Amino acid sequence: MKLKEMPNVDQLQSLVIKNNDKKGFYGDGKNIPVIDEIPITHKFADQLYIRQMDMKAGQIVVGAIHNHLHVWFLMTGRVLINNNGKKIEHIAPCYTVSEPGSRRVIYAVEDSIFVNVHKNPTNTKDIKELEKQIVSMTPEQFKNNKL
Repeated sequence: MKLKEMPNVDQLQSLVIKNNDKKGFYGDGKNIPVIDEIPITHKFADQLYIRQMDMKAGQIVVGAIHNHLHVWFLMTGRVLINNNGKKIEHIAPCYTVSEPGSRRVIYAVEDSIFVNVHKNPTNTKDIKELEKQIVSMTPEQFKNNKL
């Protein structure tokens, strides 16, 4: 896949939702799916939640909408990202600051390790609770979280 060919976030999410009963398509647009082929590792430090996603070359992920400013790191590999229409290639090692409202399509050109670091002021280790705090599944939910 070439950077200019990166799909639109909404189009890809619709495709995944329509086909989520088929092998290789995961997600209903309402919940963050658990995907064995794309493992997520959770780590914690004082008031921090570290979420690591390991992607194999050729895998595509449609992310949820991030509710707050945070940082992410590409530790290894190379990815193409469509972030709300802005298309960027990232080659590890690198990092960037992600703005509230960011929703990404991530295509792993190479095997890649992607790490998000989120605030966790209560030091909870309840992943479902953290996901409610850090992401929204729809633009409407994001807007309501900001009110």
